[in-house]
Amino acid sequence: MLDNIEDRTDGTGHPLRERKLTITGTREQTACRFCRRGIKYIDYKDIETLQKLLTNRGKIYSRKRSGNCAKCQRKAKKAIKRARHMALLPFTT
Repeated sequence: MLDNIEDRTDGTGHPLRERKLTITGTREQTACRFCRRGIKYIDYKDIETLQKLLTNRGKIYSRKRSGNCAKCQRKAKKAIKRARHMALLPFTT
């Protein structure tokens, strides 16, 4: 087997490596936590749920980090800002 690898070089002496045939950027999409539960409205009074979307410093997690879809991320952002305005959540810690 080692002879076979040594025979396949790129001309500089480095062995060629086989590339995985995958399409970059495609991955199995999973529904966000709100879409899975069928939640249409994200309530600003539901502090336990909203705190899961915040860092310990009070910043809102990105879509990639939280796993939300774009529509639910916008709803969550609005709910968090409303909760902050009503003093249910802190602006910063």
